[in-house]
Amino acid sequence: MDYNATTPLESEVIVAITEALHEAWGNPSSSYLPGRKAKDIINTSRENVARMVGGRAEDIIFMSGGTEANNLVFHTAVKHFWESRGTSEMNGQERSHHNGKTLLPHIITSNVEHDSVKLAAESLSREGKADVTFVPVSKVTAQVVVEDMMAAVRPTTCLISVMLANNETGVLMPIRELCQRVKSLNKQQHAPRILLHTDAAQAMGKVRVDVQELGVDYLTIVGHKFYAPRIGALYVNGPGTTTPVSPMFFGGGQERNFRPGTENTPMIAGLGKAAELVNTHLPEFETHMRDTRLYLEQQLQDVFGKEKIHFNSHFPGSETLPNTCNVSILGPGLQGRSVLSCCKKLLASVGAACHSDRGDRPSHILLSSGIPAEVAANALRLSVGRGTTRKDVDLVVEDLRAAVQELEGQS
Repeated sequence: MDYNATTPLESEVIVAITEALHEAWGNPSSSYLPGRKAKDIINTSRENVARMVGGRAEDIIFMSGGTEANNLVFHTAVKHFWESRGTSEMNGQERSHHNGKTLLPHIITSNVEHDSVKLAAESLSREGKADVTFVPVSKVTAQVVVEDMMAAVRPTTCLISVMLANNETGVLMPIRELCQRVKSLNKQQHAPRILLHTDAAQAMGKVRVDVQELGVDYLTIVGHKFYAPRIGALYVNGPGTTTPVSPMFFGGGQERNFRPGTENTPMIAGLGKAAELVNTHLPEFETHMRDTRLYLEQQLQDVFGKEKIHFNSHFPGSETLPNTCNVSILGPGLQGRSVLSCCKKLLASVGAACHSDRGDRPSHILLSSGIPAEVAANALRLSVGRGTTRKDVDLVVEDLRAAVQELEGQS
């Protein structure tokens, strides 16, 4: 029950990858049959991924994963800031000044972002390449507050990046409303134009994602969150024309020079097949995961009692992912890691997988969302998948009951 960390490959995805390995081994830039086959697979995959997010095929740039996509957006925003001011010197970043102070590009994000956004922003700040504002989410709703984001805007703001769904709480962020407000501001001749980005890693394959409705300039797609291989893509609204893209790599011209390097055809084939499955089956995926999660939450309450259970994924007025249950079993000695270490069957985490080395410190995401420290310390993130059954839930809840009983006996 850790599908927010990663997902296995769907059987159809494995077939698509295997066929590409056997039949499309040629270089996609070659004119002979295996190369043409590879090119056709890449084109079909691009169309399927575009359809999954409501964009056009030409808006999709294949990447190694979400981390690269997010870093490319930040790199692009900073470069676009300087280019839009018409300045250049030998390092490409001539500093503008106001009242004797250096004016740097300004980036706004939230304080609950994935590390590939958080650390990219912190690196730019630390190196003196950008000013960054981390806007706190509401401790009531765990959402970003649109008014707070807008209040942080400066004349030098060049990028606002907010995740579509949080990977620990499952809370969906008000991206559409935020984009509407920012676009209205951009129309009032805000210069430079504020670019809009959302990391949709956790939302893909769980809820409907439509870039036209959201209004974003960039959207990050991560394959291994929706039963595809570990590859990703970046949606860009009119790359290089409507919306800037500044490549971080230079090479043979693949992906229209936005992301050169000989294409990883088998993994792209797998991503395209996984996107096709989402396009065809999303409503049933979503319904199944929501029903299973609700059953899980009810069983936890029935077994442990409502007074002993605290759901860290329930916030008034906030919509959440259908599959994510963040829960604390209250009581001394029941820290999340301790409970998991006593479980015999449950495979889960206490938070983001990339934070698994942080010991028993409570998740900063939960603390930022208003969860008390003593509750957050006991948190378990249980995220169900497409194939999770009620029988699985019963086994997990019984496993948790036995683990808690063992820990309480020890104390």
